[in-house]
Amino acid sequence: MPIQIEKGKFVQFRYEPSYLKDDLELQSDPKEVCKANNIEPQSSKINLDGGNVVNWSDRAIITDRVFDENPNYSNRNKLISEIEKLLEVEIIVIPQIKSDMTGHADGLVRFADRNTLIGNDREQEYKYWKSGINKVLKEKGLDYFDIPFLEHKEKKYPDHAIGCYVNYLEVQDLIILPIFEIENNKDKELQDTFRQIFSDRKIETINFNAVGLFGGLLNCTTWTIKD
Repeated sequence: MPIQIEKGKFVQFRYEPSYLKDDLELQSDPKEVCKANNIEPQSSKINLDGGNVVNWSDRAIITDRVFDENPNYSNRNKLISEIEKLLEVEIIVIPQIKSDMTGHADGLVRFADRNTLIGNDREQEYKYWKSGINKVLKEKGLDYFDIPFLEHKEKKYPDHAIGCYVNYLEVQDLIILPIFEIENNKDKELQDTFRQIFSDRKIETINFNAVGLFGGLLNCTTWTIKD
C-alpha cells in the first residue's frame, strides 16, 4: 500500500520484497491497488515495504533491511536522504532481526509518542539487536518501553507471527491489541501495560492467531489513512 504524507498526498514505493521472489503470485500490483482506491501517488523506484515504515508525524523508523533490498544504492546515506525527502520526515534506521523473513520494523517497535518507543523486550532479543537498538536510542535521545513477546513454536508455520504484541492496530484513539490465548501467554499483563502507557486511549483485544500463523498480525494486515 502507498504511504500517506498528509491528507490526499501519498508515496508509492516499489514493492518487490526479496522474501517473495519465489512466490510472485503473492506479490500485489501497487498500480492496481492505487487505481482501485482512486489514489494517484508519487511513485518511487526505491524498494520499500509499508510494513517496514513505522511513523510518527515528523519521524519514521525503518530497519536496515532497506539496504539489502536496494543494492543499487552504494551510498546508504543517499538512500536514506531520498526516503526522507519523499516522506518529509526524519528517518531513524534500526537493526533488522536477521532471522525474520520480512525484516520489518513493525514487528519490533512502535511510537508511543515522538520521543518514546514501545518495543520488544531487549533482554529477550538477540544480543546484536539489543546492542544496535540501544545505540540508536542513545543517539536519538529516545525512551523505550520493553514489551515481552512469546517464543512460540509452530512446526507447520515456522515464519508465524504469534507472540508479537507490538504488531497492534491504531485507529485514532483506539488501539486493538493482539492476544494469543496460548500456553505461557502474557495477554493480561500486556493489556494492563498498554492501559498504563495509553491511559487516554481505548484498548480492545482480538485473537488473531488464524492470520498470525501466516506471518503477519494487525499492523501487517491493515491500512489506515487520514481521509
